[in-house]
Amino acid sequence: MIDPQGVARMAADYTAAWNSKSPEAVASFFAEDGGIVINRGDPWSGRARVRDMAAGFYADVPDLSLTCDDIRCSGNHAVYVWTFTGHDAKTGNPLTVRGWEEWELDDDLKVVASRGWFDADEYARQAEGR
Repeated sequence: MIDPQGVARMAADYTAAWNSKSPEAVASFFAEDGGIVINRGDPWSGRARVRDMAAGFYADVPDLSLTCDDIRCSGNHAVYVWTFTGHDAKTGNPLTVRGWEEWELDDDLKVVASRGWFDADEYARQAEGR
């Protein structure tokens, strides 16, 4: 069983990693063979691919700022609820996007698998300024 306080600390550190603007820092929270699937899309498998995913978000939202809104855990699973703000790189329009990740964690509090969710239509609407 994973310690909920340890998961809360890990979530705070994960938030700080995103706010560091370092794809490597974000990827370091994943197991070497861990991965993430966002909105049922193609999986980003392995730490190098997770790094690529984070780099893509930074390219799209260079001033991305992430907050952790809530963390819940049970057994080796956790839900990390987040909000990010920033500006779309192409249009300059402001963004406020809410979502969450469902994590499966190993004994070292590394993410083995993450399922990420956010409203992609709302993201596009904000990016386009509608």
